[in-house]
Amino acid sequence: MKALGRHILAEFFGCDSTVLNDVDTIERTLVDAALNAGAEVREVAFHRFSPQGVSGMVIISESHLAIHTWPELGYAAVDVFTCGDEVDPWDAYNYIVTAFGADKVTATEVKRGIFELVPTHT
Repeated sequence: MKALGRHILAEFFGCDSTVLNDVDTIERTLVDAALNAGAEVREVAFHRFSPQGVSGMVIISESHLAIHTWPELGYAAVDVFTCGDEVDPWDAYNYIVTAFGADKVTATEVKRGIFELVPTHT
């Protein structure tokens, strides 16, 4: 079965709270992760909350990378979604894992757009 895209849903535990609260570091890490995977970066949008936390997204031609951080818990939720066969989302994911140095990481891949599995109406 052919999927339109691959979506990695990841959770990072035990990260450095200083890193997770630094909007510039988070943005640079996700942009570099996308580029490292061979993606074409189109736009970026990141925001640092007060008193803490960062949310952001890197729009790539192949889809997106997104993050939400909870520095006070050392936790980050990360999505890496790529479409097509040219960019492997695991390459971007592995880059982020290395950059954040989390104590524990969980990740699940979801295949997106598998039309063979959609029920037909009669």
